[in-house]
This record gives sequence, C-alpha cells and structure tokens, in this order.
Amino acid sequence: MKIAILGKREAWYTRALQRAFSGRGIEAPCFPVTALLGRIGSESCMSVSGESLDDYQAVLVRAIPGGSLEQIIYRMDALHRLENAGVRIINPPEAIERGVDKYYTLTLMEDQGLPVPRTIVAERFDDAMAAFEELGGDVVVKPLFGSEGRGMVRVSEKDMAYRVFRALELSRYVYYLQEYVPHGCEDIRVFVVGEAAVAAMTRRGRSWKCNISNGAGAEPLHLDEKLKEMSVRAVKALGADYAGVDILPMESGGYSFIEVNTIPGWRGLKRATGFDAAECLADFLLKRTH
Repeated sequence: MKIAILGKREAWYTRALQRAFSGRGIEAPCFPVTALLGRIGSESCMSVSGESLDDYQAVLVRAIPGGSLEQIIYRMDALHRLENAGVRIINPPEAIERGVDKYYTLTLMEDQGLPVPRTIVAERFDDAMAAFEELGGDVVVKPLFGSEGRGMVRVSEKDMAYRVFRALELSRYVYYLQEYVPHGCEDIRVFVVGEAAVAAMTRRGRSWKCNISNGAGAEPLHLDEKLKEMSVRAVKALGADYAGVDILPMESGGYSFIEVNTIPGWRGLKRATGFDAAECLADFLLKRTH
C-alpha cells in the first residue's frame, strides 16, 4: 500500500506518523503541500516533487500553510482532485474547509444540538459595536481563521471595543464576537478518531486562554459517555475522520463546544495521557483504505 503525508518533512508529527507506518511495513514519504503540481489532459492529474500521487491509496494531510487566497483555494482544489481520482484523503478536503472556518464549524455543531456560546459575526463597525452590547459587554474577538489561540483578544470595555473594532475595520476583517464564557481558566481537548473519543485532557491556562502553545498545563481526563457521544457528534458534523474537539466546562455547569480542529496536534495530549495518536491513526487509515 502506498501512503503519503502532506506536511513538513522534519516536523515532530510527520516523524511520529512515519514511525507508525514503518512499524507496519509501510514507508510513508512526506511532501510539501506547496509543491503540488496539477495537470489537466494528462495521464497524471496530480504530482509532487516529480512523483505522481495518482497511484497512492491514501494521503494524510498534516499541514496547510498560510498563503494568498488563490494559493489556499488551489491547495484545496488539489485535494479535491485527488479525492475525485480515488485517493483517500484524511481528513477529507471538505472537512478541512469546514474546520478552518470557526463560524461555519459553530453553525454545524449548533445544528446538531450541541451547546455552543452565543456568537455574532458582522462586517460593519456599527453592527460590531451593537453586538458587543448584545453579548453583555464581555466578549472574545477571534479571527475567523486561526489556530492555537493566536489573534484572540478578550474585550470587556466599550472604549476598548471601539479601538479594537476600528483597527479591524482598517484591514477589512470580519468581526467574529463570542460571549465570554467563565470557565475557570481551563478547557477540554477531546481527540476523536472514527466513531470513538479515544483520549482527552484538561488544559489549565495562566489566563483565560488554555492553549498549550501559550503555556497551559495539561492532565488526562476520563470522559463520561455523554461527553464522548457529544464529541463524536461534533466531528461527524464536519465529516471528518479524526479531529480535536475543544470544549469549555462552564462554571455555571454544563459544557460549551467552541471549535473542532481538523488538522489537530497531539504532542501535548501524548505528554499528558501517554496516548499515541500516530499509532491510532495508522491503524485507522489502514483499516479504512482498500
């Protein structure tokens, strides 16, 4: 079986996946997404670094680097092209497109009956200021596309909201405002593969941000059956094969689902729980690919 990884060759995640596949007798070369070369009217529809990807049974996507709108659209088009040619893409390009968009992800989870924080998205400054008041004057402003907590800011004063929103207006950003949910400076990351929530951790931050990349600590978490089922439902809503689900345990009780990461990291999860996601993903891919 031929399996390729799209990502950074020297990345920790790439090496972990290659070790897992090598242990199963499969060499999984890694190629950069930026090197994808598409052809129409040719025997090979997609190649990379001089090698055709058409004959690969599966491609595991580990990184979609930032770029211009045209570059991002082309990279996703390339994944769709490979999928249409019969190559199994994990995660599927449609799931990646959904997961990178915080607003669309949240709508899909709400449509599945999952509890999500009140959120307002707008393009106009005046609408953003009105949304700030409607959400109680204490909001988290997020980039529509982003990860690891970068670019998020908590705004709880009207004058600060004015300055932040004016700055966003200058660059023509969309205003993505989410009510601040008191959560005791901790959140939950659930790692879902297929039909199962296979591992989870509680992350405790130094502030309201709980990303490990921002210095949060982590410890293993035993999930009850209800939270497992809800996490799997969130991933299914996006059509993903695997994902990391981020959940806030509300101080008032219950949970608030905030994001689903369709290219999730698991280095912090492994340190906290010992769970080896690379081994799990290798087994999953081999069972689901023919």
